[in-house]
Amino acid sequence: MAVKLLLIALLALASCSAILASDPSPLQDFCVADLQSKVFVNGFPCKNADDVRAEDFFRSGLDRPGDTNNYLRSNVTPVNVNQIPGLNTLGISLVRIDYGPNGLNPPHTHPRATEVLAVIEGELYVGFVTSNLNGGGNRLFTKNLRKGDVFVFPEGLIHFQFNTGKTNAIAFAGLSSQNPGVITIANAVFGSRPPISDDVLAKAFQVDKNLVDWLQAQFWTDNNY
Repeated sequence: MAVKLLLIALLALASCSAILASDPSPLQDFCVADLQSKVFVNGFPCKNADDVRAEDFFRSGLDRPGDTNNYLRSNVTPVNVNQIPGLNTLGISLVRIDYGPNGLNPPHTHPRATEVLAVIEGELYVGFVTSNLNGGGNRLFTKNLRKGDVFVFPEGLIHFQFNTGKTNAIAFAGLSSQNPGVITIANAVFGSRPPISDDVLAKAFQVDKNLVDWLQAQFWTDNNY
């Protein structure tokens, strides 16, 4: 079973390589990230090639489920340049997403990546919302996915996945950036530190400031570890 999951994960990752990556193209065979460097650049500086080892391109453990014992009943396990330094400059990364029954990967965006998601087990209701349309409003695209189905979330657009089944669900996704980033909408709007002014949010959401204050006082679960 573990071999099957990893094989499908690799296929999802490979499919993502066909997408135009948002990261700069490499100018050499590899540029393994020096995660300890004090130099600040767009990405990471390269480790000396003489110090590069096979372990710089390796990560184990994606056969193990993530802990979904949280309010959202979901868990995202990333495999990006921070976990595999060899991904630096290659414009690609991977995540495993576990969902308990009624588990939700809440509305969020990846500011630097398109996502290709493949369902390995279970059933998911997924969707994304377009940017503001010329005539006003935003269009929602949704689909009910089953095992073996694939869905694409365009770069930067708000999207989500919800487990509609009665059993656990698993998905793997390839992303077109070594470091795609994630902005969870509710957490960013109501859980930022320092908080956004309740006057601003009350006017933006057209609600009473007391409701905004209550929302800002909640604990906003982060399922991306």
